[in-house]
Amino acid sequence: MKDLAGLGHLFVVAFLFHFSSFMVLPAITDVTMEAVCPGRDECSVAIYLSGFQNAITGLGALVVTPIVGNLSDKYGRKALMTLPVTVAILPLFILACNRSEVYFYAYYVMKILAGIFCEGSIHCLSLAYVADHVGTKRRAAAFGLLSGVSAAGFLSGTLTARFLTTSSTFQVAAAVGAAGAIYLRAFVPDSGAAVSFHDDACDPLLQGSSCSSAASSSASSDEELSPRLPPYKGVLPSPSDMVALLTGSLTLSTAAMITFFYSLGEHGLQTALLYYLKAQFGYSKDEFANLMLIAGAAGMISQLTVMPIFAPIVGEEMLLIVGLLGGCTHVFLYGIAWSYWVPYFAAAFIILSAFVHPSIRTNVSKSVGSNEQGIAQGCISGISSFASILAPLVFTPLTAWFLSETTPFNFKGFSIMVAGFCTVGLQWNTFLNSVQFEIYLPHVTKDLMSFCAAHCLCHQH
Repeated sequence: MKDLAGLGHLFVVAFLFHFSSFMVLPAITDVTMEAVCPGRDECSVAIYLSGFQNAITGLGALVVTPIVGNLSDKYGRKALMTLPVTVAILPLFILACNRSEVYFYAYYVMKILAGIFCEGSIHCLSLAYVADHVGTKRRAAAFGLLSGVSAAGFLSGTLTARFLTTSSTFQVAAAVGAAGAIYLRAFVPDSGAAVSFHDDACDPLLQGSSCSSAASSSASSDEELSPRLPPYKGVLPSPSDMVALLTGSLTLSTAAMITFFYSLGEHGLQTALLYYLKAQFGYSKDEFANLMLIAGAAGMISQLTVMPIFAPIVGEEMLLIVGLLGGCTHVFLYGIAWSYWVPYFAAAFIILSAFVHPSIRTNVSKSVGSNEQGIAQGCISGISSFASILAPLVFTPLTAWFLSETTPFNFKGFSIMVAGFCTVGLQWNTFLNSVQFEIYLPHVTKDLMSFCAAHCLCHQH
């Protein structure tokens, strides 16, 4: 029961963190417009400010997330998790005080700095924490529960924001964020470094096994999951060591490549979707809010109920295949939408696409040793952050081109279709090799890993 309480406390922190982070999203656009271009409905300066913020945040997260993950392997998850949870409160507190132009730019700078430490770090550390406490047999279900709790925070925050004024929204968000940080320090047990749980019998999601039998299976598991990195000194291993970690098995290489292309498609969809729906069907604030609620509810249902039930039965490899199929279908439906209701229908496919990231993270977690959970999850998060940098550079001009009057042919959803092909690119190879979760990857895999690792560690030397 002690381990169960530990995971329960982590889920509370994850819920509060995502609740406070996402409840300000519906209001931040109006706050930005009012501060930068008061009295106007369109403002290119605000768009470029948002784009610059996303690019810098993604670049910073690419560097910081592997560092934070690796430090958590040495000094414990709780100590490192405190940093992003606490830093995320500061920008919310600024706008809770005032939303004038001076306060907005103070928020803008602090939001970039907070995003560098929070974008990917809290998710990476939470996954590593769960991996410390949950045995490999039930890890996919546990990762799904964590994602479901995060989705529940997103949904609850979005719903709450609809009933609050703009000023109250930021005050409540800051208060909830502070409550999450206090709860983390007071109730969440530490793990990582000197605390590690590998016994399926002591798994809080399992019942009816003896700890003594699990101990023997844990020993054999540790032999199979011996560290893939040699001992090193300093904050991070060398770039060659990180490349060796990511390319040391087909499982890790596959996970890295699928993460990159799927994240590229995901962020490309996020870049293009709102502008496309506005131009194609005249969507406004209310339609966007409804779409977000459907997406949030679908993700929450999938990860809190569907995935925990089916993961032990069919395995995370099959769930990954189903998730990739659902993900590309959901994106393609957006691109070819012929009526205003089709995007709502497409959003329902998130019930399937929500399987993708927990399944990938589960396979990564099973493929490394207990003292490499943080660095491995951090590297995957870094690759996702790298894709989030590239996506706006590729899809913003492509979307603007096909929504303009100079488009080469009349297909406003073309950029979204391209994003769909990014999400579908590797899944058929994954299907053909689903039993072992291994696919053939050309030498470009190692080149991509080297490139990402070099950028992650460029400040080390």
